Amino acid sequence: MTRVAEFSVDRIQLLDAAGVLVGDSPDVARDRNRVIDMYRWMVLTRAFDARAIALQRTGRLGTYASSLGQEAVAVGLADAMERDDVLLPSFREHGAQLRRGVTMNELLLYWGGDERGSDFSGARHDFPCCIPVGSHAPHAAGVGLAIQLRGEPWVAVCVFGDGATSKGDVYEAMNISGAWTLPVVFVASNNEWSISVPRSAQTACETLAQKAVASGFEGVQVDGNDVFAVREVANRALEKARSGGGPTLIEALTYRLGDHTTVDDASRYRDDEEVGRHWKQEPVARLRAFLTTTHEWTREDEETMIESCHAEVEAAVEEYLATESQPVESIFDYLHEKLPSAYAGQRGMALGEEGDR
Repeated sequence: MTRVAEFSVDRIQLLDAAGVLVGDSPDVARDRNRVIDMYRWMVLTRAFDARAIALQRTGRLGTYASSLGQEAVAVGLADAMERDDVLLPSFREHGAQLRRGVTMNELLLYWGGDERGSDFSGARHDFPCCIPVGSHAPHAAGVGLAIQLRGEPWVAVCVFGDGATSKGDVYEAMNISGAWTLPVVFVASNNEWSISVPRSAQTACETLAQKAVASGFEGVQVDGNDVFAVREVANRALEKARSGGGPTLIEALTYRLGDHTTVDDASRYRDDEEVGRHWKQEPVARLRAFLTTTHEWTREDEETMIESCHAEVEAAVEEYLATESQPVESIFDYLHEKLPSAYAGQRGMALGEEGDR
């Protein structure tokens, strides 16, 4: 017998659940201002998330996917990216979108059913939220190919949940990215639950990271509640892709502390004890503890930041609620550059035009 292949998967953690550094201290952890900046983006993301849920509960926003507990994945990843890299998010990457220049008003418009929310004033290269599970992974491979053909020093970054790694779209995108050595970084945000299906029931793989092996490139695990580790691992993968080294699959271990979306009731399939255990590992409190013990973060500092973040969120909410709704015909206007005659008739009916009835 001859062994023809073998592999291993590394797991990276720099900041433990108590907010204590383990192993070597990354440069960013020694820079108080940088740490505060990342912490603020995480706090702002959580404040936005809570307000968005409240808006949905009062009928002023559509179905919304909470990012509660996953802020470090989004912010750490976005902090490592260059401005002209391309983010292809799923539907729980609010923190990454905000960090990269998408406004809160734009996100609220999108989740309120207004496509103007996908016309980002900043982050013009980035893709809008992708609701179908994993269907944006082939798009990421396409973006990576375009970058490669143009000889540009940029990277396509595709983020999806653990459930997406069981989809053919993701396998195919990873396979072609490996075969063509495309500048793509795939990030599987493993929050343990694909709606009501636990990670253990959807795949026999010991890790999701090892799914990269069949595509011929590296897979790595990272503590997704450790913003330092996420940033470090993402930075390595981005630089590798940028220099022609090909793709990486990052499995970020985190937990979905809230419901899958605002139309889900997670208490039907998981118990409070499980959720309570994961609250003890959540990323915002972890980074706050580090700031307090290492960079003399005070109660006054915390209160000032929270007040500032809430004020910023409320200003965005006011702008969103004051935005005039689009006319009914806009439903058709976003479909095609030139509307087919069949739809043109329907558009006329929506406008109440007699000749189109």
